[in-house]
Amino acid sequence: MELLEKLNWRYATKRMTGATVPEEKIDHILEAIRLSASSMGLQPYTVFVIENPELRKQIQPAAYNQPQIVESSHILVFAAWDNVSEAQVDAYMAHIAEERGIPVESLAGFRANFGGILSRSAEENFNWTARQTYIALGTALVAAAYEQVDATPMEGFNPSAVDEILGLKEKGLKSVSILALGYRDEANDSLAKAKKVRRTADKLFVKI
Repeated sequence: MELLEKLNWRYATKRMTGATVPEEKIDHILEAIRLSASSMGLQPYTVFVIENPELRKQIQPAAYNQPQIVESSHILVFAAWDNVSEAQVDAYMAHIAEERGIPVESLAGFRANFGGILSRSAEENFNWTARQTYIALGTALVAAAYEQVDATPMEGFNPSAVDEILGLKEKGLKSVSILALGYRDEANDSLAKAKKVRRTADKLFVKI
């Protein structure tokens, strides 16, 4: 199966060539993120698509000087809502109503499902919104592999520093993960030709 072949091809690339990923491929990866699964479809996060080399140089020290930050073509910063508000949920209801051509009042039952989320603390909600970003991150990794674009997911960075660089606090956001997109530098990446190692199916899956 073509998809499985491409997933076997992908790995967390350690060094990249600096070559630019075509805009069409970036757009396909971003559209896959937009279409990604999300609890109740809320998508409580924003993805910052950073191509600007100077901005990536600013971010690199906050990412413990990992070379992919500047050697990639683009980095994606997945930033979760720091809380979930009534206004955000209402805006989502209005968007559904507009897209589906239905009265927003007809969504009252669905809107009620958000009651539990809205009653939680900001910390609890951020923990939830942050987990939602990982669903989108996983989709991005698969989409990048399908486009044969190398991708390196990163949690190894200082979120507070990245938040300050991007002005996220003022936007009600907190950075959660970074995804570097580019092309592998086989001459300088010791893992470029290494065999992919994963747990065997009999160890990973339990069929009941």
